[in-house]
Amino acid sequence: MTMSSACALCGTSDATPYEVPSRGVPVQLCEICTPQVEGGDLDANHWYCLQESAWSEEQAVVVLAWRLLKRMPDQSWAVDLLDQLYIEDDVLEWAKEGLSGDVAKVVDSNGTQLQDGDSVTLIKDLVVKGAGFTAKRGTLVKNIRLGEDPTHIEGKVNKTAIFLKTSFLKKA
Repeated sequence: MTMSSACALCGTSDATPYEVPSRGVPVQLCEICTPQVEGGDLDANHWYCLQESAWSEEQAVVVLAWRLLKRMPDQSWAVDLLDQLYIEDDVLEWAKEGLSGDVAKVVDSNGTQLQDGDSVTLIKDLVVKGAGFTAKRGTLVKNIRLGEDPTHIEGKVNKTAIFLKTSFLKKA
C-alpha cells in the first residue's frame, strides 16, 4: 500500500516518493514534476511554483528547486529567484553533485577556473552594445553566473545584466 500526498515542488495532490539523485533522500513528487526533474523538457510555466517551494525547510526540496532553476537560464524570473535564494554551503554542494560531470570548465584570461558567485575584473574597456555605455577596465563584476557556453559569463555592470567573454576577465 503506497501512501500519496502533495507534491513537494508544485503542491499537486497524489504525489509518490521520489529519491533525489546523488543522495537518495526521498521527497514527494507528482507525475508532472517527476519526468521534468529527471531531465525531460522543462515547462517553464509549470515551475513558477518554485518561487514558493525553493524556500522549503526540507533540504532535498531546495536541492531539486536549485537544480531546476539552473536549467532555466533563459527565464528571467528563474534567474532572479536564483539570485535571491540563500542556500547553506553543504546544501549547495549537494545540489551541485547532481549536475552532469561533462560540463566544460570556465576559465578567465589567466586560466583560473571560475565558478558561480565569483567576482571578476575587466582587463580592457568593453563597449556594451545596445546598452549605451562602455564597461571600463578594472570594473569589478560581483556574483557572476556561468551559462552553458564556457567562453561567456553573466554579470551585472552599471545595474545591467550582460554577458562577458571570459577572455576579457580575470578572477578578483
